Amino acid sequence: MKSEPDEVSIDDLERQGAVPWFGVRNYQARNFMRDAMQVGDLAFFYHSGCATPGIAGICAVCSEPYPDATQFEPASPYHDPKSLPDKPRWLLRDVRFVRKTPFLPLGELRRHSELATMRLLAPGNRLSITPVTPGEWAFIAGQLLGIDDFER
Repeated sequence: MKSEPDEVSIDDLERQGAVPWFGVRNYQARNFMRDAMQVGDLAFFYHSGCATPGIAGICAVCSEPYPDATQFEPASPYHDPKSLPDKPRWLLRDVRFVRKTPFLPLGELRRHSELATMRLLAPGNRLSITPVTPGEWAFIAGQLLGIDDFER
């Protein structure tokens, strides 16, 4: 799950405990969040749109999907005038802080052949939410981050 650290950082998530994952405005990313995620699933918290993007921590999905209120707020940068309250286009889920990790830059992820097919690393990928396979998770968590215990 990608977030620009000046909007919501891993430090913000730790301080707040949980946040709504608002502002997703890509149908494929929305569908991953809506259909593939389940309450209790773990996700890498990834800082993007910054000088050095990369994994900064781990969060957990802690709600079912529900309408993203920012789509109905005209002053919001995430406003969608075509979305209606009785038929919302955009959903979100809440995520809660699990832990910070050693910062793992995008460049380091790209150096490992075990991650060659990871969606995050695909050329042109701009999605804020992408699935991670069990093998990718195990490699990143175990080999690159040195984490073998996951407190949910």
